[in-house]
Amino acid sequence: MADATASPLHGKVVLITRAAAQSNQLCEELSVRGAIVKLLPLVSFAPPENYDELDAALSSIETFDWILFTSANAVQAVERRGEELGRSLDSLAKLPPAAAVGPATSGAAEAAGFSVEFVAADHSGAGLARELGPELRGKKVFLPRSDRANEDLPAALRRSGALVTEVVAYRNLPPSGTDRNKLHESLKDGVDGILFYSPSAVQNFLDLLGRERLATVQGRAVMVAIGHATSAALSSAGIQRIARATDTTTKAIVEALEGHLARTKKRSTVGAKDE
Repeated sequence: MADATASPLHGKVVLITRAAAQSNQLCEELSVRGAIVKLLPLVSFAPPENYDELDAALSSIETFDWILFTSANAVQAVERRGEELGRSLDSLAKLPPAAAVGPATSGAAEAAGFSVEFVAADHSGAGLARELGPELRGKKVFLPRSDRANEDLPAALRRSGALVTEVVAYRNLPPSGTDRNKLHESLKDGVDGILFYSPSAVQNFLDLLGRERLATVQGRAVMVAIGHATSAALSSAGIQRIARATDTTTKAIVEALEGHLARTKKRSTVGAKDE
């Protein structure tokens, strides 16, 4: 086993803003490298307020040419509602081929019974539309998503000629006062890195933290963005210390954080020698 003290992550406090159930592998990898991991989910989920559109799409799911998943949450929402309607996915004679935004979403779709025919090389909704768009002209596409999902993807798909049925499969809930207290408690002793998986997590973080404390936090912590949209959300908030993961895998996220911390340490060492 490699020496954890050799990693730039050794002794560093890392805050993950994702649910524990989705972060097990990442927590293990960070801990192996000597990091002190804190978990604070900043996005919670709920069923749609109205199931009519989702139910209609699920009742005719065999008629679609493709189903596009931009998150594991969307896969789980579709699978759960199908079971509630008595249309368990693994009992259906024909499911449309699936396309996924990245490997984690692809794995969730495969586990739910879908045959994943395409995974975006650029792990983003924009990448999925750009790469798969030419194959979707004239095709019926089922797009189950969050109520707060960006509209760029369905717009890009329709420009490619796809016949898109976009439905709300689940809702992103706003943070509560309890979440604010938990965040401030997590930040009380300082953190070295904060990991964000979605623009919603970034926005909720800003809402809970407040602009006054943001300068203090970003003065010490590097913000790790998983995905282009998440990186853009951090940049739009005026955050400059951003480490961008090349994709959504645990390996890429750890490398982004380690790489940034290593470069920061090197600059500090060089600066000390020059004094």
